[in-house]
Amino acid sequence: MRVLLMSGAFSLAFTLFLTPLFIRLFKKFGWGQFIRDDGPKSHHAKRGTATMGGIIIILGVLISYFTAMLIEQRPFTPSPLLVLFMMVGLGLVGFLDDFLKTRHQRSLGLGGWSKVLGQVIVAGAFGILSLQFVDRNGQTPASTSISFIRDLPIDFMKLGTVIGIVVFLLWICLIVAATSNGVNVADGLDGLATGASIFAIGSFVVIGFWQSNQSCFGGADAADQYKCYLGPDSFDLAIVAATIVGGLIGFLWWNTSPAKIFLGDTGSLALGGALAALAILSRTELLLVLIGGLFVMEAGSVIVQRVYFKITHGKRIFLMSPVHHHFELKGWAEVTVVVRFWIIGGLLVAAGVGSFYLEWLSR
Repeated sequence: MRVLLMSGAFSLAFTLFLTPLFIRLFKKFGWGQFIRDDGPKSHHAKRGTATMGGIIIILGVLISYFTAMLIEQRPFTPSPLLVLFMMVGLGLVGFLDDFLKTRHQRSLGLGGWSKVLGQVIVAGAFGILSLQFVDRNGQTPASTSISFIRDLPIDFMKLGTVIGIVVFLLWICLIVAATSNGVNVADGLDGLATGASIFAIGSFVVIGFWQSNQSCFGGADAADQYKCYLGPDSFDLAIVAATIVGGLIGFLWWNTSPAKIFLGDTGSLALGGALAALAILSRTELLLVLIGGLFVMEAGSVIVQRVYFKITHGKRIFLMSPVHHHFELKGWAEVTVVVRFWIIGGLLVAAGVGSFYLEWLSR
């Protein structure tokens, strides 16, 4: 438990106290936010605000996690390292997108398909690595079965080794692309994606801690052995989740309205990747629909708007998508939209964690 608290505290301190230094550095580099002309008029005042804040979070998480683990002399395990791999990998994809935007001062950085290709490359590498590193109990970090709160009886390997692995990798790429793009879409108002990510990623501190206490390999009491969890490295996943949450809390101090710095695609893609990796490695993939429910709602509003626009030849359901802009154009203050969406996101996370615990009680 001490390493979990230490890692989270280090990460919080890093982003809380060092973000102002990075803001000055990023402005010196000319890394200012580009604002779309067709967006809400109130956003034009944000033009030039420092962006790529995800760099600060990623650095804080990496330094804090490894420092705490070394201080406590805790051995490194594959699962949290895979989460960090996903976070850094998608952060690099987002950085390239942000860098092109700031360099050319236009809203289009990487093309849509180029960004998806980057996500697929990182997710595919993650998927392959997640089936390696067999531990002494015969478990790999990820399972080839589809999972909800634990593995379901739907194993891709029943299709055969080659086809099963291909379909498994496609499944991983789908989860990663959907989650990272969902967080990216939500990153449109000051503090919205950061605060919602604190709730969503924070839920895996609880889930990882509970799974480690009810592990089939030494955590569960004899009376509860029949409902134990098979996933390896559960407590280490809780540690890395707590580290990310600590960094987000410190960053939110500067990212909340009026924001002094934005996440950028560097941050939003990295956070979405970390969230997807935590769900995959904790065997709670489909539960992510609830835990990341706010991001599902945001991305869904964009899809619905585009489909309806094409079907009706120009009509719209929302005044503007993603849906947070719809409420801005309805007259809600930005901070009102953000706080109310945080409430929605928090309730959905509570429903997800509650479902996780109720499943254990009901077995």
